[in-house]
Amino acid sequence: MDTDDLSDKTYTAIIAEAEKFNHDLTLQFGLLSGLCEDEKDFISKSKQLIGEMLQFDEAGLDDMFFGNPPLANDFHIALNKILENISKLKNGY
Repeated sequence: MDTDDLSDKTYTAIIAEAEKFNHDLTLQFGLLSGLCEDEKDFISKSKQLIGEMLQFDEAGLDDMFFGNPPLANDFHIALNKILENISKLKNGY
């Protein structure tokens, strides 16, 4: 699936929130959408991806942000905001 297939609520909760933080974070969720069957799968896999990202060390952040990593604390705040948004989705997921 593509991010264009997401409902407005899900797109705003995940994609738009990631873009507020950093375009490189948005890219990760865009790539993830290509591996998903539907919106429910995207939401589930997004939560898993965030769990993995929260464990990134300095090298992992450096790789993900193409040599220009954000402060880890700021990154964690952004990820937790996306998780909070996901939990607020009222679409039965």
